Amino acid sequence: MLKTTVFEQLKKAMREKDTLSKGVLTLLKSALDLAEKEKGEALSTEEETAIVNREIKQTNQALEGAQKAQRDDLIQQEEAKLVLLKSFLPKQLSEDEIVALLTEAGITKGMNMGEAMKIAKPLLAGKTDGGTMSKVVKSLI
Repeated sequence: MLKTTVFEQLKKAMREKDTLSKGVLTLLKSALDLAEKEKGEALSTEEETAIVNREIKQTNQALEGAQKAQRDDLIQQEEAKLVLLKSFLPKQLSEDEIVALLTEAGITKGMNMGEAMKIAKPLLAGKTDGGTMSKVVKSLI
């Protein structure tokens, strides 16, 4: 379970007094705990991955804000957070691998974007980010 891994890394970060990792891991653990409590049972791998992706999205937004403000200190901090969060995701597929999977699943030229995404989303959940998925789907239809 991802929650156990996060907790083990959190304990290690606390021992090593790594404040950045401790902060990120605490937020991630809290999000996982809350989702598990709301559901009333253990989370599936897909649900855990969705939570990690949500945290990555929020960190990307903070990174964009830091870049607009030209705050180098915050940019480095947010990039470090992204590296840590992305380490909890399963291996991400390359664009070529995504094209092959989607073509095999039946996405063809002239297909409606909505129909194509209905096929792509469950197939690629947790294996790529939404932006890459949309870009590849658009190139195929």
